[in-house]
Amino acid sequence: MSVPPKYDLLNRILTLRFDENWRKKATRQLLSNNPKRLLDLCTGTGDLALRLRKNAGPDAEIFALDFSQPMLELARVKAAKRKVKDVDFRFGDAADMPYEDAFFDGVGIAYAFRNLTYKNPDTNKFFAEILRVLRPGGQFVAVETSQPDNPLLRKLYHAQMKYVTAPIGGLLSGDKAAYKYLADSASDFYTPTEMKKILLKAGFSKVSYRQLMGGVAALWTCLK
Repeated sequence: MSVPPKYDLLNRILTLRFDENWRKKATRQLLSNNPKRLLDLCTGTGDLALRLRKNAGPDAEIFALDFSQPMLELARVKAAKRKVKDVDFRFGDAADMPYEDAFFDGVGIAYAFRNLTYKNPDTNKFFAEILRVLRPGGQFVAVETSQPDNPLLRKLYHAQMKYVTAPIGGLLSGDKAAYKYLADSASDFYTPTEMKKILLKAGFSKVSYRQLMGGVAALWTCLK
Protein backbone atom coordinates (compact mmCIF):
# COMPACT_ATOMS: atom_id res chain seq x y z
CA MET A 1 0.00 0.00 0.00
CA SER A 2 1.37 3.42 -0.91
CA VAL A 3 0.79 6.37 1.40
CA PRO A 4 0.67 9.94 0.08
CA PRO A 5 3.43 12.09 1.66
CA LYS A 6 0.76 14.57 2.77
CA TYR A 7 -1.71 11.94 4.01
CA ASP A 8 -2.35 13.69 7.35
CA LEU A 9 -2.59 17.13 5.76
CA LEU A 10 -5.17 15.86 3.26
CA ASN A 11 -7.29 14.49 6.09
CA ARG A 12 -7.18 17.82 7.91
CA ILE A 13 -8.15 19.74 4.76
CA LEU A 14 -10.97 17.40 3.70
CA THR A 15 -12.54 17.29 7.17
CA LEU A 16 -11.87 20.98 7.97
CA ARG A 17 -9.93 19.60 10.97
CA PHE A 18 -13.08 18.16 12.53
CA ASP A 19 -11.32 14.77 12.54
CA GLU A 20 -9.05 16.05 15.31
CA ASN A 21 -11.96 17.17 17.49
CA TRP A 22 -13.77 13.86 17.02
CA ARG A 23 -10.58 11.94 17.83
CA LYS A 24 -10.38 13.94 21.07
CA LYS A 25 -13.86 12.74 21.99
CA ALA A 26 -12.84 9.13 21.34
CA THR A 27 -9.78 9.64 23.52
CA ARG A 28 -11.83 11.01 26.41
CA GLN A 29 -14.20 8.05 26.21
CA LEU A 30 -11.37 5.50 26.14
CA LEU A 31 -9.76 7.11 29.18
CA SER A 32 -13.02 7.40 31.13
CA ASN A 33 -12.54 4.16 33.08
CA ASN A 34 -8.87 4.71 34.05
CA PRO A 35 -7.50 1.98 31.76
CA LYS A 36 -4.11 0.33 32.20
CA ARG A 37 -3.78 -1.03 28.66
CA LEU A 38 -5.21 0.49 25.48
CA LEU A 39 -5.03 -0.48 21.83
CA ASP A 40 -5.34 1.83 18.84
CA LEU A 41 -6.56 -0.65 16.23
CA CYS A 42 -5.76 0.14 12.57
CA THR A 43 -3.65 2.99 13.89
CA GLY A 44 -2.68 4.36 10.46
CA THR A 45 -0.25 7.22 11.07
CA GLY A 46 -0.73 6.93 14.83
CA ASP A 47 -2.89 9.96 15.65
CA LEU A 48 -5.18 8.23 18.15
CA ALA A 49 -2.34 6.29 19.80
CA LEU A 50 -0.28 9.45 20.28
CA ARG A 51 -3.25 11.34 21.64
CA LEU A 52 -3.93 8.50 24.08
CA ARG A 53 -0.28 8.51 25.17
CA LYS A 54 -0.40 12.27 25.77
CA ASN A 55 -3.56 12.14 27.88
CA ALA A 56 -3.33 8.79 29.66
CA GLY A 57 -1.66 8.35 33.03
CA PRO A 58 2.07 7.54 33.10
CA ASP A 59 1.40 3.94 34.13
CA ALA A 60 -0.95 3.23 31.22
CA GLU A 61 0.42 1.13 28.37
CA ILE A 62 -0.46 2.18 24.81
CA PHE A 63 -0.35 -0.25 21.89
CA ALA A 64 -0.98 0.42 18.20
CA LEU A 65 -1.60 -2.14 15.46
CA ASP A 66 -1.83 -1.81 11.68
CA PHE A 67 -1.59 -4.04 8.60
CA SER A 68 0.24 -1.39 6.56
CA GLN A 69 3.99 -1.09 7.04
CA PRO A 70 4.17 2.30 5.26
CA MET A 71 1.51 3.67 7.63
CA LEU A 72 3.39 2.32 10.63
CA GLU A 73 6.61 3.92 9.43
CA LEU A 74 4.86 7.29 9.26
CA ALA A 75 3.47 6.68 12.75
CA ARG A 76 6.93 5.88 14.15
CA VAL A 77 8.44 8.96 12.51
CA LYS A 78 5.65 11.11 13.94
CA ALA A 79 6.20 9.63 17.41
CA ALA A 80 9.95 10.24 17.18
CA LYS A 81 9.41 13.88 16.18
CA ARG A 82 7.22 14.31 19.26
CA LYS A 83 9.78 12.48 21.41
CA VAL A 84 7.28 9.76 22.27
CA LYS A 85 9.04 6.46 22.92
CA ASP A 86 6.53 4.38 24.84
CA VAL A 87 3.90 3.48 22.25
CA ASP A 88 4.18 -0.11 21.06
CA PHE A 89 3.63 0.16 17.28
CA ARG A 90 3.23 -3.28 15.79
CA PHE A 91 2.45 -4.83 12.41
CA GLY A 92 -0.51 -7.20 12.56
CA ASP A 93 -3.87 -8.34 11.27
CA ALA A 94 -7.05 -7.10 12.95
CA ALA A 95 -8.53 -10.56 12.39
CA ASP A 96 -5.63 -12.31 14.16
CA MET A 97 -4.11 -9.96 16.72
CA PRO A 98 -0.81 -10.80 18.46
CA TYR A 99 -2.21 -10.29 21.96
CA GLU A 100 -3.44 -12.54 24.77
CA ASP A 101 -7.10 -12.98 25.66
CA ALA A 102 -8.56 -10.16 27.80
CA PHE A 103 -5.34 -8.16 27.38
CA PHE A 104 -6.85 -4.67 26.97
CA ASP A 105 -9.09 -2.43 29.05
CA GLY A 106 -10.06 -0.56 25.90
CA VAL A 107 -9.74 -0.79 22.13
CA GLY A 108 -10.21 2.28 19.96
CA ILE A 109 -10.43 2.77 16.22
CA ALA A 110 -10.59 6.10 14.38
CA TYR A 111 -11.69 6.33 10.75
CA ALA A 112 -10.85 2.73 9.89
CA PHE A 113 -13.99 1.17 11.35
CA ARG A 114 -15.74 1.56 7.99
CA ASN A 115 -12.97 -0.41 6.28
CA LEU A 116 -13.55 -3.33 8.66
CA THR A 117 -17.32 -3.33 8.30
CA TYR A 118 -18.29 -1.99 4.86
CA LYS A 119 -18.86 -4.95 2.52
CA ASN A 120 -16.02 -6.79 4.25
CA PRO A 121 -16.43 -10.59 4.42
CA ASP A 122 -14.20 -10.74 7.50
CA THR A 123 -16.28 -8.35 9.63
CA ASN A 124 -17.35 -11.08 12.06
CA LYS A 125 -13.72 -12.15 12.51
CA PHE A 126 -12.74 -8.59 13.39
CA PHE A 127 -15.47 -8.28 15.99
CA ALA A 128 -14.60 -11.68 17.46
CA GLU A 129 -10.96 -10.64 17.82
CA ILE A 130 -11.84 -7.32 19.42
CA LEU A 131 -14.02 -9.13 21.94
CA ARG A 132 -11.29 -11.70 22.55
CA VAL A 133 -8.59 -9.17 23.45
CA LEU A 134 -10.92 -7.04 25.60
CA ARG A 135 -11.24 -7.83 29.28
CA PRO A 136 -14.76 -8.28 30.69
CA GLY A 137 -16.17 -4.79 31.23
CA GLY A 138 -13.71 -3.31 28.73
CA GLN A 139 -14.89 -0.89 26.08
CA PHE A 140 -14.54 -0.71 22.32
CA VAL A 141 -14.76 2.88 21.02
CA ALA A 142 -15.10 3.71 17.33
CA VAL A 143 -15.33 7.09 15.63
CA GLU A 144 -16.33 6.99 11.99
CA THR A 145 -18.34 8.65 9.26
CA SER A 146 -22.07 8.07 9.57
CA GLN A 147 -25.42 9.09 8.09
CA PRO A 148 -27.28 12.26 9.16
CA ASP A 149 -30.92 11.73 10.14
CA ASN A 150 -32.00 14.91 8.37
CA PRO A 151 -32.70 14.05 4.69
CA LEU A 152 -31.45 17.40 3.37
CA LEU A 153 -28.24 17.28 5.39
CA ARG A 154 -27.71 13.71 4.25
CA LYS A 155 -28.02 14.73 0.58
CA LEU A 156 -25.61 17.62 1.09
CA TYR A 157 -23.14 15.33 2.86
CA HIS A 158 -23.28 12.77 0.04
CA ALA A 159 -22.83 15.53 -2.54
CA GLN A 160 -19.83 16.86 -0.65
CA MET A 161 -18.28 13.39 -0.64
CA LYS A 162 -18.89 12.87 -4.36
CA TYR A 163 -18.06 16.31 -5.71
CA VAL A 164 -15.49 17.61 -3.21
CA THR A 165 -13.79 14.86 -1.22
CA ALA A 166 -13.34 12.35 -4.04
CA PRO A 167 -11.99 14.73 -6.74
CA ILE A 168 -9.87 16.92 -4.47
CA GLY A 169 -8.49 14.00 -2.47
CA GLY A 170 -7.74 12.07 -5.65
CA LEU A 171 -6.05 15.05 -7.29
CA LEU A 172 -3.87 16.04 -4.35
CA SER A 173 -2.92 12.49 -3.37
CA GLY A 174 -2.50 11.05 -6.85
CA ASP A 175 -4.69 8.11 -5.83
CA LYS A 176 -8.12 8.67 -7.34
CA ALA A 177 -9.32 5.13 -6.62
CA ALA A 178 -8.67 5.43 -2.87
CA TYR A 179 -10.65 8.64 -2.50
CA LYS A 180 -13.44 7.40 -4.74
CA TYR A 181 -13.73 4.39 -2.41
CA LEU A 182 -13.76 6.75 0.58
CA ALA A 183 -16.60 8.80 -0.89
CA ASP A 184 -18.63 5.79 -2.05
CA SER A 185 -18.26 3.81 1.17
CA ALA A 186 -19.00 6.82 3.39
CA SER A 187 -22.14 7.66 1.41
CA ASP A 188 -23.34 4.05 1.56
CA PHE A 189 -22.31 3.32 5.15
CA TYR A 190 -24.69 2.18 7.88
CA THR A 191 -26.88 4.52 9.88
CA PRO A 192 -26.06 4.68 13.61
CA THR A 193 -29.05 2.50 14.52
CA GLU A 194 -28.10 -0.09 11.88
CA MET A 195 -24.56 -0.23 13.22
CA LYS A 196 -25.83 -0.51 16.80
CA LYS A 197 -27.80 -3.63 15.82
CA ILE A 198 -24.73 -5.10 14.10
CA LEU A 199 -22.55 -4.50 17.17
CA LEU A 200 -25.08 -6.04 19.55
CA LYS A 201 -25.42 -9.06 17.27
CA ALA A 202 -21.63 -9.40 17.24
CA GLY A 203 -21.67 -9.97 21.00
CA PHE A 204 -21.18 -6.64 22.76
CA SER A 205 -23.35 -6.43 25.88
CA LYS A 206 -24.17 -2.73 25.60
CA VAL A 207 -23.86 -0.29 22.68
CA SER A 208 -24.46 3.46 22.64
CA TYR A 209 -23.62 6.17 20.15
CA ARG A 210 -23.35 9.94 19.80
CA GLN A 211 -23.95 11.66 16.49
CA LEU A 212 -21.39 14.32 15.64
CA MET A 213 -21.88 17.42 13.52
CA GLY A 214 -25.47 16.59 12.67
CA GLY A 215 -24.69 12.94 12.05
CA VAL A 216 -21.93 13.10 9.41
CA ALA A 217 -19.90 11.15 11.96
CA ALA A 218 -20.68 9.10 15.03
CA LEU A 219 -18.94 7.86 18.15
CA TRP A 220 -19.87 4.32 19.21
CA THR A 221 -19.14 3.00 22.70
CA CYS A 222 -19.46 -0.75 23.15
CA LEU A 223 -19.00 -2.77 26.32
CA LYS A 224 -17.90 -6.39 26.60
